[in-house]
Amino acid sequence: MTAGLASVLAGARILPVLTVPSVANAGPLADALTAGGARCAEVTLRSPDAEHVMKTMAAHGGLAVGAGTVLTPDQAERAVAAGARFVVSPGYDAGVVARCRELGVPVVPGVATATELMCALRAGLDTVKLFPAEPLGGTGMLKALAAPFPQARFLPTGGIGPAHLSGYLSHPAVLAVGGSWMATTGHLERGDYDGIRRLTAEALERSRG
Repeated sequence: MTAGLASVLAGARILPVLTVPSVANAGPLADALTAGGARCAEVTLRSPDAEHVMKTMAAHGGLAVGAGTVLTPDQAERAVAAGARFVVSPGYDAGVVARCRELGVPVVPGVATATELMCALRAGLDTVKLFPAEPLGGTGMLKALAAPFPQARFLPTGGIGPAHLSGYLSHPAVLAVGGSWMATTGHLERGDYDGIRRLTAEALERSRG
């Protein structure tokens, strides 16, 4: 499953995590992210327009779009129908994992404990979302979980900002880092797409450094 997700991410180590209030934001947001150098994005299912947003952003062509906050197999199926190329969940749900396998898309379940990580590994997954990363203890928690499970790869998300990037990205178990600071609801409500472009470009620059 790692190879599939890594292929979708195409080497990108920054994953913008987006909660988009309206489909009207989708086109300009996709333009701003790609102008900033982003190659992928996660659209969370936290707004009524989320599926339409995914469909519009997937049709943009410049981004590999995934679905986040997927809680049920039905949500996973609808997200993939809307163009999602990967699925991210805040926790581990066997039904979501099974449906994603049937659909042929990478799935990244959330874990917060060693027990949850063991469940994911036992299911044949080797990439998980460490969530919520910063409230759990940040890079200290990451290192503690990674040490006994060297086969695991992590996508830390939750409370992460620019100042935290180098700490996470320097760990060999981290595939990519997810964050919402590049395109907040405030940015979208204000129409601050130039700010989104700038913050995205800065994040990608930090990831290379």
